[in-house]
Amino acid sequence: MQAFMENMWLEIVLIIVCFAVVLWGADRFTDGACGLARRLNVSELVIGLTVVSLGTSLPEFIVSFMSVLRGSGDMSVGNVMGSNIFNILVIIGASAIMRNIKVDGSLLYRDIPICLVASVLLLVFAMSGGMITRLEGLTLAIAFCGYLYVTYRIAVRDRKAEVPSESTKGENARAEMSVLRMLTLIVVGILALVVGGRVLVDNAASLAREIGFSESVIGMTILAGGTSLPELATSVMAARKGSYGLALGNVIGSNIFNIAFVIGFCTSVVPMAVTEITPIDWGMFVGSVVLTWLVGWTARKFSRLEGLLLVLCYLSYLTWLILR
Repeated sequence: MQAFMENMWLEIVLIIVCFAVVLWGADRFTDGACGLARRLNVSELVIGLTVVSLGTSLPEFIVSFMSVLRGSGDMSVGNVMGSNIFNILVIIGASAIMRNIKVDGSLLYRDIPICLVASVLLLVFAMSGGMITRLEGLTLAIAFCGYLYVTYRIAVRDRKAEVPSESTKGENARAEMSVLRMLTLIVVGILALVVGGRVLVDNAASLAREIGFSESVIGMTILAGGTSLPELATSVMAARKGSYGLALGNVIGSNIFNIAFVIGFCTSVVPMAVTEITPIDWGMFVGSVVLTWLVGWTARKFSRLEGLLLVLCYLSYLTWLILR
């Protein structure tokens, strides 16, 4: 009993320490990414949709790839689904609660609709025989490469010198950083996010098992939420600093990356069977994107009240998962 309690307290301490590491890494990563965006004269939204979203989605890729190699297609797809639902409802919601977030028109007209199409496409693939084939996975991966190319072309087309606004001292400091320092902050931030998030998830899952939660609940909640910690920390920090494009671009870009690249790449390697995910899970997966899209059209921003609404939707879904 004493050994059990000592182990539990050790896990709690590691969770707290790793949470602090994740927040520290998010702060470094945000500074580096924003500075890089200014130095390259591209918008923070484009950086959020590409560099930041790919970096913060590494945990989802690692977990899903290891799951599919072990023959657990449901866990791989479930991790992506749970992470995307968490990203949309909790991360955007928490960021909006922190500070009202302005929504760029390109997100409403291009990126969120692409995210919705990718979500529906994954649903169709999974429902067609309960199996995502190599050809379907390859289709998703190629579509993701096309999305990156289009985003790159838009960034090149719209590239122009940004006139410094009435920015804060922190923003000025980021703009004056050397390229080497920016890249160092980005790399160090990603390492802190990935390593801290991984250790945090492992200890949280272990603690949950000791308390008595089932493996399925752990997978759809702790694992999915834990692998989304880099996105959560990065977007909340970005919102706090007024980098709205980075905050939202990180979430939407991560969701597109999770579906098109993570599932696409994993399935291209090993076709995965998907049989245990319920219609309610799929409904939340697609419906959360639709809800966020509709909310985003209201005054072209996410208000604190709307952010609270998104978080409450997730808490309701979480309660259903646990009771199920």
